[in-house]
Parts: sequence; C-alpha cells; structure tokens
Amino acid sequence: MNEIKPTPTDLLTVGDVARRTGVAVSALHFYEREGLISSTRTSGGQRRFARHVIRRVSVIQVAKRMGIPLAEVAEVFSELPQDRMPSKTDWRRIGERWRGRLEARRKEIERMEEELVECIGCGCVSLRSCRVLNPDDELGVDGSGPRLLPAIDPDDD
Repeated sequence: MNEIKPTPTDLLTVGDVARRTGVAVSALHFYEREGLISSTRTSGGQRRFARHVIRRVSVIQVAKRMGIPLAEVAEVFSELPQDRMPSKTDWRRIGERWRGRLEARRKEIERMEEELVECIGCGCVSLRSCRVLNPDDELGVDGSGPRLLPAIDPDDD
C-alpha cells in the first residue's frame, strides 16, 4: 500500500481546519479577516488553508486561554512567515515574548490572592481603610459622603 504522507503545505478546506482544531468556521473566517491566518482561493472561490494553519489556530486558542489579546497575537504572528510553516525557532521566539507577560500575570494573581486572604481575615468592614475595596483611598480625597451619586440641585423642585 502506497500511502501519501501529509505535508505542511497540503491545502485543507475551512471545514477540515475547523474539525482538526475544534474552532468554528465563523471564527476561522474572523481570524482570516484579522490577518491571523490566510488562505488561497480555488477557481470556484472556495477557501483553502495550508496545513500549517492548524498550528497557528492552536496557538491562537492557547493565547486566548492565557488572556493574551488577539491584537498581541496578530503582532507576533506578523513576524512569522506566511508562505511556509514557522520553524521551532520562530515558535520559541513567541514563547519567550509571552513568558514575561505570563510571569507578570502570575505575580498579580498571587498579590490578589494575598489581599483576598487578608480581607477575609480582617473583618474591618471599613471603606476608609480597606486596601481591597478602596485602594489608595481614591474616593477619600474628595471628602466624606457619597461621591458617586449625582448632585441634586434643591432649586429644581
């Protein structure tokens, strides 16, 4: 039996890419409009995607789960070759770039967790001194009383 081995440049239909990635066809169309992926057209106008687009779509999905905005994904994808499968070096460069962002996010989550534990154990119930509910006493600089309600003119009655 002479089986043909798939190559990264094989062309797939949008349905094939959707099935392989678990991403809706409408999302693939959106990613294409945003320049995250690209396709060619058949003589009948049907989209065809190079097989390596599957990797890009997978990276988009991972980035979304990690809270990385699509604009940033587009920015790093702009540095990748469009006409061939990106190399391990290309993908490693993206990973290095996002590593710092993820580390900063991890530290922020740890800080929030510490504040939450302090808040639960504190029992202060004071908007004036609570670092969690009123960080840096933002509302206190305007004086006491309700600052978020609109002023009422007594002459309007």
